[in-house]
Amino acid sequence: MTTSAANPQQDTVRAILDHHERLGRTMADHVVTIARAADQLAAPHERRDRLVAFCAEEVVPHAEAEEKTLYKAAEGLPGTELLLRAMLREHTVLKERLAELEAARTPGETVAAASALNALFESHLYKENELLLPALVEADVDLAELLAGMHEILGGHDAHTTAAHTTGTADHAAAHHAGAGAAQGHHCTCGGHDDPGTPGATAEVVDGELDVRTLVPAQRHQQIFAAFDALAPATGFVLVNDHDPKPLYYQFAAEHPGEFTWEYQETGPEVWRVRIGRP
Repeated sequence: MTTSAANPQQDTVRAILDHHERLGRTMADHVVTIARAADQLAAPHERRDRLVAFCAEEVVPHAEAEEKTLYKAAEGLPGTELLLRAMLREHTVLKERLAELEAARTPGETVAAASALNALFESHLYKENELLLPALVEADVDLAELLAGMHEILGGHDAHTTAAHTTGTADHAAAHHAGAGAAQGHHCTCGGHDDPGTPGATAEVVDGELDVRTLVPAQRHQQIFAAFDALAPATGFVLVNDHDPKPLYYQFAAEHPGEFTWEYQETGPEVWRVRIGRP
């Protein structure tokens, strides 16, 4: 595999690894918040429900998409039979652990179920990153072609356009950490937008509100993170959106664990308002 920044195979692998990292960090962050709630003698049910929703909406579809693509492509490759068997079994156990978490009633049960789910997922991601992906690359499986349009695996990046994205814009993480002016790495992948937005429109915090409804969807997260980066401690703003920004919450949880607050003030059906702040 070459090291060219425009190499589709390498860029697709990078997109998969980045998405795995985000999923893993988001789950771990949810588990930490559940444990902290239990330590503070607070009922962790709301935090548990957020983790269950995250798994149902992102982790399980991710696993099912992998079975149809990456796992299918690995069938018959040297040395992968036992690995695939184990990983398919882990997908089944993952759903069982998720059901146990959803059924947990006491704080102790909730913490135990969440921790078991997280440990299993971490181990599973390691196998995919360090064993399955290298086997597919070594066998010259065309991952860019195989995963074209598979947002459940690529995390919002179409395999055919990953190389262009890599060379034409800043890297996702680098853009964010470079500051508000370079926040282009954030792309809205929420879906469900009622309004396609107005090309060239901008948004800023006015009277404590950031209304992104007029923005092109791909620019919304960019503006939101820019506004968040500009916040001083103990301040915030109210995000105004035309759909539930729950995927944005997961992105905040992955990139700013413990560094933000999130409070719904209005929940549709046409307008959502969420106060986002710094503790």
